Amino acid sequence: MLGMAFEYRAEILQLLVSPAHAYFGRSKDGPAKDVSTDLVDRVEIVANKGIRGDRFFGVKAHTEAAVTFLAVEAWEAVGGVLSTDMPDTSVARRNVVVRGVELDPLRGLEFELDSGDGPVRFRGGRPAHPCVWMDTMVVDGARKALIGRGGLRAEPLTDGILRVGTVTVRSPVELDVSRAGAQVKRAQPLKVAE
Repeated sequence: MLGMAFEYRAEILQLLVSPAHAYFGRSKDGPAKDVSTDLVDRVEIVANKGIRGDRFFGVKAHTEAAVTFLAVEAWEAVGGVLSTDMPDTSVARRNVVVRGVELDPLRGLEFELDSGDGPVRFRGGRPAHPCVWMDTMVVDGARKALIGRGGLRAEPLTDGILRVGTVTVRSPVELDVSRAGAQVKRAQPLKVAE
C-alpha cells in the first residue's frame, strides 16, 4: 500500500443519503414519488458497507462502489458546456459533493478524508457514470456532457464520520485541483509505482 504523501484542504459541500432509488424505470415517467432524499450535515461511514441509511448500504454487489463522490467543479463545467444554469447537485444523487478535489487520480487507490472526527479511508473504484436520467432531470445533453465528469465510486475501508465543511484529503498521488472539472477520457486508472 502506498503512503499518504500528499495532503490537501478541500470542502464537503453536500452529503446525500437516500434509502431508495429515485431514478428507475422510464425517465419520461419522471422520478419515483415518495422517495426521501436527505441532505444532511453528517453521515456515518461503515467499513465495507457504505453510508448508514443509504440505498447501497450493505448491498454486496455494491460494496466496492458503496459511496459516490462528485466534484462540484465538474458539475459546474457541464453547465458551461451546455450554456445552462445547473440545478442543485442533489439531482446527480452522489453521496459526497466536494470542492477542491481532483477525483479521477484516486481510482484504484486508497485515500483519506478527515472532516474533524478522524480520518475515514476509502479505496477509489470505477467512475460514477451518469445515467440517461440526467437528460430528464437537468437538460437534454446533460448525460453526454457528464460522461467523464460523473464522479467516483469508492469502497469505505474504515468506520467514521464525514461532515459538511472543511475536509483534509490525504492521497498517495498528487492531485491537481485545476483539473477537478476536466472531462476524463480514459477507461483505466493511472499506473502508480509503489
